[in-house]
Amino acid sequence: MLKKKCNHCDSDRFACSDKFRLNAQKKNIDIWLIYRCVKCNNTYNMTLFSRIRTESVRKEIFSKMSENNTEIAWEYAFSHEIRRKNNVEADTDSVEYEILYHEIHEEEMINPDSEMLTFKIR
Repeated sequence: MLKKKCNHCDSDRFACSDKFRLNAQKKNIDIWLIYRCVKCNNTYNMTLFSRIRTESVRKEIFSKMSENNTEIAWEYAFSHEIRRKNNVEADTDSVEYEILYHEIHEEEMINPDSEMLTFKIR
């Protein structure tokens, strides 16, 4: 989710559509990740690449974008650098997640063997 004012309604949230827009002119290409207003379905295209040579994008990545691969869409959707370049803010409070873990007893967390507990987030 992005915090962004919609031009067509009073909403300020856009959800990732998991779809890309690719536009090629001669040997240059523009690639956007498409977001949709949660209220009126208006679109916002977040720039990923602008006026770059087609060979600048790895073939594997380009192929995934052409196929609207969800995994690659989410990789770009959660990229802090891409959001910064587009001057948009993430709405991380709206991201649904589930914490899966091997059971750790409360006493182990309170009195761990080491000074640090490490969690891996995927």
